[in-house]
Amino acid sequence: MSENQVNFIYLGIGSNLGNRKNNIEKAKFELVKKNIKIIKSSSYFESLSWPNPKNPKFLNIILNVSTILKPLELLEKCKNIEVLLGRKKSLKNSPRICDIDIIDYNNTRIAIKNKIILPHPRMHKRNFVLLPFFQLNKDWIHPISKYHIKRLILSLSNRDITSIKQI
Repeated sequence: MSENQVNFIYLGIGSNLGNRKNNIEKAKFELVKKNIKIIKSSSYFESLSWPNPKNPKFLNIILNVSTILKPLELLEKCKNIEVLLGRKKSLKNSPRICDIDIIDYNNTRIAIKNKIILPHPRMHKRNFVLLPFFQLNKDWIHPISKYHIKRLILSLSNRDITSIKQI
């Protein structure tokens, strides 16, 4: 692996506070400013907040991006963008202006103790990741389970499939 290898990555961006679409567009703008090239973007998907559906609904997209950044460098840049856009430290899964997750990095398994696990360890259970991801890559196979993305989507509950809508 060369030092400046271009990596192909999928990022998930979500927002359920303020102008959600604007927050996501600002996050995309900031990614580009940090030399993270956006190759393709999914449609917007609106879903119930998890684990508390009483919280405001989320708007989510998946981006296919490329960068020479290593996983931890990319994670740090994503966290910095969240803070720049106004994300505050709060309880896990509480409403937020911007959330950026690395979903997949070069379709490989990466685990750095207490720092990062890729692909995202809960991505296969999340409608707001799988449905927009499928828009971008209909042939993606999970690098650990070896399950095709269609199989992962079909393993979601009916409620998970019917409670999300493309915008």
